[in-house]
This record gives sequence, C-alpha cells and structure tokens, in this order.
Amino acid sequence: MIAGIVALVCVYVINQPSSNSLGEPRAAVVDQLYSLQPNQAFIDETTGILQAYGFEVDIYQGNEVTVDLYGRLPSYGYELIIFRAHAGLLGHQEDSEIVVTPATSLFTNEPYSETKHISEQLNGELARARVAEGYPVVFAIGARFTKHSMKGQFDNTVVIMMGCRCLCLTDLAQAFIDKGASSYLAWDGLVGLDYVDDATITLIEKLCSEELTIEAAVAETMAEKGPDPNYGAVLGYYPSQSGNETLEQLIE
Repeated sequence: MIAGIVALVCVYVINQPSSNSLGEPRAAVVDQLYSLQPNQAFIDETTGILQAYGFEVDIYQGNEVTVDLYGRLPSYGYELIIFRAHAGLLGHQEDSEIVVTPATSLFTNEPYSETKHISEQLNGELARARVAEGYPVVFAIGARFTKHSMKGQFDNTVVIMMGCRCLCLTDLAQAFIDKGASSYLAWDGLVGLDYVDDATITLIEKLCSEELTIEAAVAETMAEKGPDPNYGAVLGYYPSQSGNETLEQLIE
C-alpha cells in the first residue's frame, strides 16, 4: 500500500537531467518507491510509451529523490512529470487518537534531520513522514514548499501523482497549478501499489498512444480498471477545465 499516514529512506545522489538539443518534449518519472518497492516492468513500459509518443525521458529513483530534487524540478523544463511516490495526509498521535493534518504531503527518500533544510522546516514547508511504524522517517514536501521553495516555474507541465490521497484535498494540486502546471491527475484516496502501477500505465497509454483528452483518458481508465479494489480510490484531475484538452494541447 502507498500509505496515506506518516515512507522510505536512504541517502542521496542527484542525477542531472539529460540535455535536449533537438527540442523534443521531455518527461520525468520520479520513482521514490524504487528503494523498497521497485517495479522495473512499470518503468520499462512507461518509458516505452513515452518515448513512442516522442518524449525524452529521465528517471529519478530511490536515493535520488530528495528535497533538493523536488526544489529543482520546475527549472528542468519537463512537460510531463510522473510521481511514483508515497503521499497522503499525515497524522500524529494525541493521547489514544491519531489526528490527521488537513494538508497533502509528497514523500522524499531523504532521511529526516532537524539540522537540515532548517528555514523550510521553520516555514512549515516540510514535514516528518513515514509510511507506518517500523519505517524510517523521511522529509515530505507540501503545498507551501511547492509555492515558495521550488525554483522557477513549470511550463504547462502535466503532473501525474500516483500516491495516496493526492486529490483528497486540492491544496497540493492548486500549488502545482499556481506554479505553472496545466493539469494535475491523481487519486482521491488510499491506493494499493499493484493497482496504481497498472492503472497508471493504462492512463499513460490513453494520454499518449490514443491521444485522448484528460477527461476521456481518466473516464476510460476508470471504466477499464475501476476504483482501487481494496480502498475504493478514484482517479481524477484538476483543474476541471483541463479535462477538455489532450496532452499535446496542455503542454504547448
């Protein structure tokens, strides 16, 4: 399960994005889940679909997925970014209850430290996060980080979020749109990893191979795959007006 409450760990080495002298559209897959829950078949199939469409594809995996990587993403000029990453609404224990914070968080693989990214922590842009008891604590970003600490602007980038509850609220979605993204696609509840890997490949095929509009691609993906079989999460998109356009139109 891609957890929605307090994800992974490791150290980090940043991969530099490939140069693009020929002007092809560029896509990135940010595979934060790679370290403990890899799926090379997903990466291979997704890359193949994107390359057939005409994208030059960069992959960031495991230990490369840090706070600094997220901060630099707008400056890399990607037209499409797919986040295969833990995400959700974080919770903390108060007495015998778990209190959920009404804000969407996107996990990194960077181990949490009180002495790193101090200003961002003080500004409420970063959070401590973990999937569940027994998992290491890592940094997670939220809407405030997206708005204030991501460098540059997205240029009509289409964003696909594969984590839990990334459209339960619209705070992170709106932050990406405010940062220049043209459409944000995500699930509204908890999702299982096998399901979301499979459904995302179908979604990408609908967007790239079949060149459907966002609305049609989402509707056909849901018709074929259905909601998550264990948690009932449904795929959606934001903002609503992006539904009338194709991927090609959105990244122009």
